[in-house]
Amino acid sequence: MAEFIFKDMLQKCEREREFIVDSSATSSEEIWNGIGNPVYSSAKAELAEHGISCEGKRAVQLKKSDYDKYDLFLCMDSRNVTNTLRIFSSDPDNKVRRLLENKDVSDPWYTDRFDIAYSDIYEGCCQLLESL
Repeated sequence: MAEFIFKDMLQKCEREREFIVDSSATSSEEIWNGIGNPVYSSAKAELAEHGISCEGKRAVQLKKSDYDKYDLFLCMDSRNVTNTLRIFSSDPDNKVRRLLENKDVSDPWYTDRFDIAYSDIYEGCCQLLESL
């Protein structure tokens, strides 16, 4: 959801050409035989309630080589930070961090509260945009 929320924010302030925004999975749970699942239907529905489309997106696996391609890796929770650091082996440029500094994004996979996850992600994306 974060990829699409942030892209929507960038578009609204006419800054979408300044950034490359993409999302990747830190595990292979959503990828089968090299093909990623589409965005989970409840996440898709929550985004649609805010006028945001995620059509065509499929899960992709984060790769070690991605470290040199991007300037920043924002993780939704501490577990994703751990997984990301495991994939990269190290973080010499301090590129890996949580989207929210002081807490994890509420995980809707366990709570089915995609509205709370959206709110957390929106807050983090607002803070990120302000810092840029």
